[in-house]
Amino acid sequence: MSVYAVDFDGYLCRDAWPEIGEPNTNIIEHFKELRNQGNKLILWTCREGQALQDAVEWCAGHGLVFDAHNENLPEMSEWFGNDCRKIGADWYCDDRSYWLLP
Repeated sequence: MSVYAVDFDGYLCRDAWPEIGEPNTNIIEHFKELRNQGNKLILWTCREGQALQDAVEWCAGHGLVFDAHNENLPEMSEWFGNDCRKIGADWYCDDRSYWLLP
């Protein structure tokens, strides 16, 4: 199992901040498959409050469900005894990194 921290704006959807852009369906399908294989997904975004909730609901509407949102996985927070500010993941996936497409 791997943990993927996945960006939203500009990666899962085209950048249209503060709105939500068109979906990047190839990337969405890729992460749905990774989760189906038993990997964990963290929605890793600068959005917060209602904008974060809108992103979570938008993703769910596209069949993409996350194990955490802008925080570490619950089991990791329990193991360490806190939820530090740095998101722990094996892979960090966003529009500013080298690994853009599956």
